Amino acid sequence: MLIDLHTHTRPGSPDSFLDPDELIERSKQAGLDAVVLSEHDKTWDRQDLQALAKRHNFLIIPGLEVSTEGGHILVYGVHRYQHFMRQSQQLAAHVKQQQAAMIAAHPYRAHALWSWHDPDERQRSLARAATNPAYNHVHAVEVLNGHDSPTENKFSEDLAKLLGRPGTAGTDSHQRSDIGKAATYFDSDVGDEHDLVREILAGRCWAVDLTAGSLTENSARHTVPSSVAEIAPPLGKLSPNANDDCHTAHS
Repeated sequence: MLIDLHTHTRPGSPDSFLDPDELIERSKQAGLDAVVLSEHDKTWDRQDLQALAKRHNFLIIPGLEVSTEGGHILVYGVHRYQHFMRQSQQLAAHVKQQQAAMIAAHPYRAHALWSWHDPDERQRSLARAATNPAYNHVHAVEVLNGHDSPTENKFSEDLAKLLGRPGTAGTDSHQRSDIGKAATYFDSDVGDEHDLVREILAGRCWAVDLTAGSLTENSARHTVPSSVAEIAPPLGKLSPNANDDCHTAHS
């Protein structure tokens, strides 16, 4: 299954220009099997989410993106945002209690470099990121973000390998043209958030660049399911301008 683990809609995320119905329809056109609605520091009302899923006959999984002192963390399996979650250690304790999962979102942003072309500075930044206390608790790292450049995503991928964590992908969609650029591949069927959490915790997930039909290496298992090799880029179903303002990494 192909699932976009990182999306934003209005009014749940104030910086998003995406209507939820538009996100779902566009994701279906892109060939995705499900999306996670991961608003900033906010969870969806369950009845509203179920109504949206029923209206489109499409799997929609609840999540959220939490702003912590150690960077943004994507959380799955937690049903209500609370302010104490801004402390990564408290967030991690709550996630463990709820038997949920957490992923480091676009980690390079919390460890931005002055110069991406300086290899020494890059190594120092990677070393700092690897010791970020927030990342001690994450179950995976977002190694492919639809808003980030190939260089930035490569930093995230290298960090995942340093941490020994699986890599995931999401579009981080905020507008129409973001949708359908990246997704996370799951070899097993995911029918709800419980299935999603189970697969993430087990490391059975792979980041897929849908603009190229390729995927990143799973840093935890170093193996790729053979069926992934047959994934075709779905972007041909979208408008010719769909790629204009989005950068994704190519493996």
